[in-house]
Amino acid sequence: MTRTTITKLCRTRLLATIWLALLACLATPAAAKEGGVTVVRSRALPAAVLPGTGTPVLIAIDGQPVAVRGGRAAVLRDDTRWDTVSAAGSETALGGVTDGRHGALLLGSAGRIDRAAMATLDGGALRLRALAPLPAALTSAQAALLPDALPTALVVAGIAADGTPRMLRATAGHAWRAMAGWPGGGAPVALAARGDALFLTVRRSAGDRQMRWTAKQGWVGRTAAPGPVVAGSSRAIGQAALLYMVGSGRDIGWYSYSTITDAWAPLGLRLPRGSATAPFGNGIVAIGADGAASAAELELQQRALGWLDWAIIITYLAGMLGIGFYFWKRSRMGSTSEFFLGNRAIPFWAAGISMFATNTSSISYLAVPAKAFDTDWQYLMSKIVTVFALMAVAFWVIPLFRRLNLVSVFSYLETRFHPVIRMLSSGLAILMHVGGRMGVVLFLPALAIGTITGTNVILCILVIGLCTIVYTALGGMKAVIWTDVFQVIVLMSGAIFAIAFIVHAIGFTQIYDTAMQFDKTKLVNVSFDFTTPTLWGFIILYTFDTILTFPKDQVLMQRVLSTSSEKQASRSVWFFAAILLPAGILFYIIGTTLFAYYRANPGRLDPLLPIDAVFPSFIGTELPHGITGLIIAGLFAAAMGTLSGTINSVATLLSVDFYEKMRRTPPTQKQAVRFAEWMTVLVGLVGVGIAIILSRMEIRSLLDLTIELFGLLGGSCAGAYTLGMFTVRANWQGTAIGIVGASLLTLFAWIFGLVHPYFYLAIAIVASIVIGYIASFFFPPPSAEQIDGLTVFTGGGRKGRADIEPERLA
Repeated sequence: MTRTTITKLCRTRLLATIWLALLACLATPAAAKEGGVTVVRSRALPAAVLPGTGTPVLIAIDGQPVAVRGGRAAVLRDDTRWDTVSAAGSETALGGVTDGRHGALLLGSAGRIDRAAMATLDGGALRLRALAPLPAALTSAQAALLPDALPTALVVAGIAADGTPRMLRATAGHAWRAMAGWPGGGAPVALAARGDALFLTVRRSAGDRQMRWTAKQGWVGRTAAPGPVVAGSSRAIGQAALLYMVGSGRDIGWYSYSTITDAWAPLGLRLPRGSATAPFGNGIVAIGADGAASAAELELQQRALGWLDWAIIITYLAGMLGIGFYFWKRSRMGSTSEFFLGNRAIPFWAAGISMFATNTSSISYLAVPAKAFDTDWQYLMSKIVTVFALMAVAFWVIPLFRRLNLVSVFSYLETRFHPVIRMLSSGLAILMHVGGRMGVVLFLPALAIGTITGTNVILCILVIGLCTIVYTALGGMKAVIWTDVFQVIVLMSGAIFAIAFIVHAIGFTQIYDTAMQFDKTKLVNVSFDFTTPTLWGFIILYTFDTILTFPKDQVLMQRVLSTSSEKQASRSVWFFAAILLPAGILFYIIGTTLFAYYRANPGRLDPLLPIDAVFPSFIGTELPHGITGLIIAGLFAAAMGTLSGTINSVATLLSVDFYEKMRRTPPTQKQAVRFAEWMTVLVGLVGVGIAIILSRMEIRSLLDLTIELFGLLGGSCAGAYTLGMFTVRANWQGTAIGIVGASLLTLFAWIFGLVHPYFYLAIAIVASIVIGYIASFFFPPPSAEQIDGLTVFTGGGRKGRADIEPERLA
């Protein structure tokens, strides 16, 4: 394909994208939609029969509601009947606490709680396991079970006999540890745990007050409920919401409270006063003093795509496949040089855009806005540090590697050290990309499409994955890079229109005021608490991640190596740096504007949504047809750009570092190309399988998961490049010891949770450098001839090696 042809294609694609976007904008409303999106389904349940009078204590164990009164318990079986069972020791139960899976009873007399017991179902009986007596009896007691710390992670809040607020937590030894009491007084009404935070509602003469407690911030005031909260009615749901009964007299309604936006929204359900509630499915079960019971559950809503949406999506997918077929037809059974490197004829700007497309995956398109929605802009520091680090890469790293005319970046490690180091590092890199990236970037857009339309997530994974596999296997590197160029246009257009819609809906002033009120644009955290993402952590991590790991990143380096010269290669990195930060800011703006939008319209945020699905849900429920299709195409673009580059690069490593090295005789051109094509298909299918596995798991932040996996799998071999480029004493034996030692040390930090996952990569790199360098002194140093031209001190990367031939390609 000539440069003129490429230019015409780019212009045509750009004009088509703009035309479709403008057409979609014609349907843009002038204001945000009113009303809620959550649908509540309620139904009557059989009545429970229990001895005694008064409202039963209601908990849930393993999803089964259990009503306790008069020393007996009734268990709801299959929504059709209540089975009465014995409950020895429950006669003094004054209250209960449950998270739907585990339950506990609060025991005492005369309205004072003095002990607690964990409850389990054992055949025909409710068994109680007593905890240590409370150090002081409490009135108005409320309790919560902390997630992921059972069976004794019970927190109780109440008022002591002297009138002081008391917070107590049961420890592993069943003893009670005092926690900081809430300020301002007031009697507890409801207590709920959400992640690492506790949410407490207290009643004072001036009205109810809502507060949040975390270990790092202590007590912080939050927005109070729109009415009095019914005692003990709180429960956690989804990943970031709480449900409450709110009101007085006969006017008691069901409300959701977003722990992120700090906003309340009515759910449109009324319950009789005096009912006890407990978690049940995606809602609650309620029971009154007469035993009458009912259930209410939330339903996640989707909106089907319109014809304009489907037209945009199908046109996009057809275009990507068409590019793959075009390059396959032009270079059918071409050389491996063409398949892996595009014959080293890629323009610098296209290589730079392709690097950006690979870097800006569906993780950036969905998980980064979700992170900004959930927290603030602190993670943006990673982009800022990366831009500065890329300058060093363009000056020091690129000249050295481009002059060596590599295909696999790990062949440098063979030349500098030993074939063992090359294969070990290449193997770790393959695991990192396949296990830590491909599945995530493929699962995220599938999750988005499933959230928007109700389409099966696995089906979406298969469509996106198989389409990407086809055009990557057919067209090789040229198809990957030129589809990346088109995909960036689609991706950025969708992001810009999403921001424009929110600004149009609620106004820039409201977005700005909300962001300032909640400090949503906080950028720098100078704390030395290394369990949090601090400025120092970003500087350490992304200095290492960019300067020291860029050389071993086959996905990025393969684009650099596809350019025609050293000068063009350096320019591609500069171009990548120039567009990285503005685009990164754009994704954080999406998260902040989403926060402002749902803060202003709390009823539009579904409590059942995972945090990573907030942006796709907004796309599906708020945007008009046409823009929805455009942004879904952007989601496809984000995933397919990263996925295609990763598939091609991993196939390259398997071919060059393993297949060609392990064969007794060099493969023919036909054999090499055919193997690369089959590896492209195989690697793509493995990524599809991992994405399907992720779809069956519940993960709060896929961005954090990706960072964690990259640190565990990708840091240790990065140190080998540092030892190779920046030292003259390191040898292959010491480097191998450093790689293994760093991997074990990082695994130890992960198992025991010693630091924030952001530091895993830095730990692995530093450890591999230090251990590898020290270990090298126990073995002979490399000769001066061996390292000539391979370090920044021996030629500085500015001269070639006459004895090193360019890596052979068929």
